[in-house]
Amino acid sequence: MSEQYVLDLREVDETRVAVVGGKGAHLGGLACIEGVRVPGGFCVTTDAFRRMMGRVPSMADRLDELSRLDPGDREGIGTLSARIRGAIEGTAIPDDIAAELTGALARHGEHAAFAVRSSATAEDLPTASFAGQQDTYLNVVGTQAVLTHISRCWASLFTERAVTYRRRNGIDHRTVHMAVVVQRMVFPRAAGILFTADPVTGNRKVATVDAGFGLGEALVSGLVNPDVFKVRDGEVIARTIAAKERAVHALPDGGTREVAVDARSREQPALTDEQVLRLVRLGRRVEAHFGRPQDIEWCLVDDDFHIVQSRPVTTLFPVPETDDGENHVYVSVGHQQMMTDAMKPLGLSVWRMTAMAPMHEAGGRLFVDVTRQLSSPAGRAALLDLIGRGDPLTRDALESVLDQDGFVPTLPDAGPGGPPARRAPASVETDPAVVTGLIKRNEEFLAALRHDIRGRSGPALFDFLLEAFEEHKRVLTDPLNLPAIMAGMEATWWLNDKLREWLGEKNAADTLTLSAPGNVTSEMGLALLDVADAVRPHPQVVAFLQSVEDGNFLDDLAGLPGGTEARDAIETYLDRYGMRCVGEIDITRPRWRERPDTLLPLILDNVRNFEPGAARRRFEQGRQRAREKEQEVLSRLRALPDGDRKADETRRMIDRVRTFIGYREYPKYAIVSRYFVYKQALLEEAERLVRAGVLRNKEDVFYLTLPEFHEAARTMRVDEALVRRREEAFRSYQALTPPRVLTSDGECLDGAYRRDDAPAGALIGLPVSAGTVEGRARVILDMAQADLEAGDILVTACTDPSWSPLFVGIAGLVTEVGGLMTHGAVIAREYGLPAVVGVEGATRLIRDGQRIRVHGTDGYVEILP
Repeated sequence: MSEQYVLDLREVDETRVAVVGGKGAHLGGLACIEGVRVPGGFCVTTDAFRRMMGRVPSMADRLDELSRLDPGDREGIGTLSARIRGAIEGTAIPDDIAAELTGALARHGEHAAFAVRSSATAEDLPTASFAGQQDTYLNVVGTQAVLTHISRCWASLFTERAVTYRRRNGIDHRTVHMAVVVQRMVFPRAAGILFTADPVTGNRKVATVDAGFGLGEALVSGLVNPDVFKVRDGEVIARTIAAKERAVHALPDGGTREVAVDARSREQPALTDEQVLRLVRLGRRVEAHFGRPQDIEWCLVDDDFHIVQSRPVTTLFPVPETDDGENHVYVSVGHQQMMTDAMKPLGLSVWRMTAMAPMHEAGGRLFVDVTRQLSSPAGRAALLDLIGRGDPLTRDALESVLDQDGFVPTLPDAGPGGPPARRAPASVETDPAVVTGLIKRNEEFLAALRHDIRGRSGPALFDFLLEAFEEHKRVLTDPLNLPAIMAGMEATWWLNDKLREWLGEKNAADTLTLSAPGNVTSEMGLALLDVADAVRPHPQVVAFLQSVEDGNFLDDLAGLPGGTEARDAIETYLDRYGMRCVGEIDITRPRWRERPDTLLPLILDNVRNFEPGAARRRFEQGRQRAREKEQEVLSRLRALPDGDRKADETRRMIDRVRTFIGYREYPKYAIVSRYFVYKQALLEEAERLVRAGVLRNKEDVFYLTLPEFHEAARTMRVDEALVRRREEAFRSYQALTPPRVLTSDGECLDGAYRRDDAPAGALIGLPVSAGTVEGRARVILDMAQADLEAGDILVTACTDPSWSPLFVGIAGLVTEVGGLMTHGAVIAREYGLPAVVGVEGATRLIRDGQRIRVHGTDGYVEILP
């Protein structure tokens, strides 16, 4: 097919992104929609761009140099990208392309004014908008001026901001090409932006219109505050009219300028309500055409709306797909599991197939639909009480949804003939044998799984896994499992409530649960202190471990003095805990056994910060403090009216909490132990497909669901394009922040604390482990980058069990996500660390190295001078 350098807008649509770029393709699609007015114009294609780049001296070498620069090297990127832009603008447009452009301008009116807009092949896409990354020039008059600005648009592919954006989004510079859109200028009375979904809340049923006088550049550049209208169901539900002192107008000879708005007009709305509603109806038509919410630039000319650009809104969190037309309320699973990162399709699939409740997927995360529980008064009260005890923010978000009239239907509680009420778990005796029996049954199942899965491959492996998943769920539904978990939690709540009522003491259970027996997660942190004890006496081993750069270091230890002992200690630790990792509910995440170098910063911190025998001493100190606290509490209770009864009840609850609270961590440990067995078998199967030429690399299966992987093993075929699309989608999901609560309208809610008991300026959170501590904040987002000193306070987004080895070396904990019974809170109490969780924006508001004071009893954090 011969190259095409110029295409009229009406010759293209959204299928031609590779030819005319994202903006050109969307404008072509818009021009095809009945009733939508798009200013006439044409596209300079990517064929013209490639031809032009071929004429720029040393372009390939410059791109090679650019791809080698670190995304954080602003000076290097700025210098090299400026040289590339200069080279492009200094290269003449080939004569045949210039002739085509001149002809196209003549057809549209060579003496008219034009807008010249960049249109890259990687912009205005569902996964990356690239908004503002390339350049737009308005009111360009004259053929030579248009040609000059086309060259500038080509060059704008290499602005510093565009280069950095591509590097951070994993996009190769060579794969992005630049088309240019040349459109007749319109000179509007008013202009602005229409979002067909609320860009702040995500609500798909609320449209937002920003409007100002003159050209839309005044709004885009931030020169003026816009009028803002919100529309729902054909009605303006909110409006804010700004004082619009400046506007951007076109000049007769080309270019634009700022002008003052007439004083009498400044506080007049730029649009009438009727115009706003008409614009939103137009926007809904555009949204329906493209099949997703749109960010639309519009101009109002003689009471007619012209659409000059439309792109997908890429910042909205996706909504779980349903086809019943009903309202739904979803609660984030990730906020309960301390894993708010996006998961890959295989991880999502396996978690859903082994979970006890139906789950819905959106944005690479999982959600549980709680609409039914919220619909009945009794179900609503029970759900809000349970969630509120653990995470007040999620409860507040749910209450905000319930405050919206009619969103959640109100149904009567089930009566005679209705579905039976969900029974509370049966009580369980305070007997350590209950816990040891549950653990024994889990270990027997794991041993049987390891034995039975050996040697299975192909479709037979997947048939076995489906049976294993059912057994997995059967083990989780052991009639004593949930009662044992709840016994420890309910005893904690009882102690905190009653001892606050009787003794006026907050969070007394925090001390009473120190060094509780049988907590596999806290034991995991202490066990790494024992590993440090095996490493510390051997200077050559310590020096070697400080220089390790990859995961294949264990075999090299044996050649060093003391290396065999160190290796054996690490291997023993990995045998017990090597199935763990950050984000461990996603089976695709690399486990410590697969990447043991992840543990080295923690081991080396322990070598530096602790003396030999620290694990045993710390556990014993915690147990002693708990014993002393028990005696003190019982003594104070006996001095009260009816004190003997209160003391006896409290002693029974202390026995109960210390019997069962450690087990709270075991089910997750058992799940990830089984997950690692599943993963090892699945990776062996993936390697078989690689050897057969079905897959390019074994980790491609992470972008398939388990049924798709099963089908690939059966047919020996994989849809390569599907894998690449899933990779791209996963990258886009990583940039999104999941909400605690999500509605079927797309509204994202994170709740708020309704408290006024903290000092001004303090960061409010949930108190989960009592005490107050002051120290240096270490903001750590990647556990492998930990570098802690004694007395440091860990500040991070969230902590799952894999973070607990860090807890032995810190003085306090602050997280953005968490609840009273999530893993970080439980382990912080076990170790006696003051902790505040659920602190919104903690990793952004607290700078690494700042001194902070953590109030773990009252639930707030002070940033100190």
